[in-house]
Amino acid sequence: MDYTLIQYNVNAWEGRAYKYGMDNLRSMGYPVDGLKFDPELVIRGLIMDKEKGNLVKADRFGYVKRAMHGTRMVSNRTISEIYGRELVDLRNENRWEFLNTLFSVSEAVMYMQMVDRLDEGAIPPQLGPLDYNSLYKVVAKALFRAHVEGRLKAEIVNEPERFVEPDAELPLTLLDQREAGKKLLLITNSDYQYTNKMMQYAYNQFLPNNMDWRDLFDMVIVSARKPEFFQMSHPLYEIVTKDGLMRPCFKANPGGLYCGGSAQMVEQALGVHGDETLYVGDHIYTDVSQSKVHLRWRTALICSELEKEVNALAYGKDHRAKLIELMNQKEVVGDVFNQLRLALQRRNSGREAQTNAATTMDTDELADSMQNLLVLMTRIDQKIAPMLEADGEYFNKRWGYLSRAGLWDKSHLMRQIEKYADIYTSRVSNFLRFTPFMYFRSQAQSLAHDCHSNWFDMSTASFPRSEPVTH
Repeated sequence: MDYTLIQYNVNAWEGRAYKYGMDNLRSMGYPVDGLKFDPELVIRGLIMDKEKGNLVKADRFGYVKRAMHGTRMVSNRTISEIYGRELVDLRNENRWEFLNTLFSVSEAVMYMQMVDRLDEGAIPPQLGPLDYNSLYKVVAKALFRAHVEGRLKAEIVNEPERFVEPDAELPLTLLDQREAGKKLLLITNSDYQYTNKMMQYAYNQFLPNNMDWRDLFDMVIVSARKPEFFQMSHPLYEIVTKDGLMRPCFKANPGGLYCGGSAQMVEQALGVHGDETLYVGDHIYTDVSQSKVHLRWRTALICSELEKEVNALAYGKDHRAKLIELMNQKEVVGDVFNQLRLALQRRNSGREAQTNAATTMDTDELADSMQNLLVLMTRIDQKIAPMLEADGEYFNKRWGYLSRAGLWDKSHLMRQIEKYADIYTSRVSNFLRFTPFMYFRSQAQSLAHDCHSNWFDMSTASFPRSEPVTH
């Protein structure tokens, strides 16, 4: 439901979660005065290194491309020193914490700010010896208390207009699907009272003929305890009153409102199995990964930041084009330099170079040309470096684009999305642009050898002579 069927104002929600979490840290004796919530400090898809107190952005292979220690960005040289011999491995949960969802924003901001306080020696020694890993546990506990104590959700229920971004098209999207004969199911970890109040606010005002949000769904399951919901069976209770009173039951039926249970119960009740179900959620692990791995359900990931990313890519189009042009120039210059280097190597063993131009040059000319090319590559590098650092700043100045790591590669987040989501989009209401009978097919996937490059013709290449290099 959250960030899927209901879109929240991230700064408002996570800002309040941060506030309550910091209050809990303060009550425990931690120095939090002067700290403020900074939503630009982190983005979804980053990974916390709980061993070193770092926040990192990795590419699809797990190589770290950007990093931050505390709230300070780390240089590329330092990244190479720290992570040059290791990859991010999300299976090592004791060390790595993946920011799967927007609900992770407040936790990451809290942790990185408290890393600064730990490094400064500001944390009182009577709180016990702390390393970065134990500090993370303290922060996670404080934020968990903020959620379970109920104050945060009570505030949101009482003033939903502050936290919810209504989408008038979303209820109509579900209505189209239902009227087309699709069976709709709501599975949420939120409790009944919160679910009912928030769905009433977000849906009822946009539904026709005095419909209630419950009329959209063939079954509603609250307090589902995902991801365990997809793997094992918990006791099933039927909610029988508007106040949320429950009674035990042993079988789910269409049209019911339930608490707990399991995905297998859902399949039995609705008469569906495996890939007949499309499960839509915002959490890569709790929603998309587990439903696919254990049940073979089809999956759709909701990633609301995609709208900002698409706009950022449009704004950064010219910047990226200039950067790619410089990269291509460097590649051509570097290739010529390598040919000259090979020519010199072969000459020392009495063999011809790969090109006629290099073969006819004397040794001094080769050396001078190589030196000039090195200077030229250095100047190109000096232009590339700041542009590469700024690439993606329209999305986030620290971390760049959500979906990319470096100029050419995909981020670790996109690798997870490709692995577990059959389809992804920014909001459920995007399905309203299509008929409810649409069959979505993936685009053709390209491989490196699919593209026939126009190779640089070395047989006619000319090389720079020993003229002075101009600025």
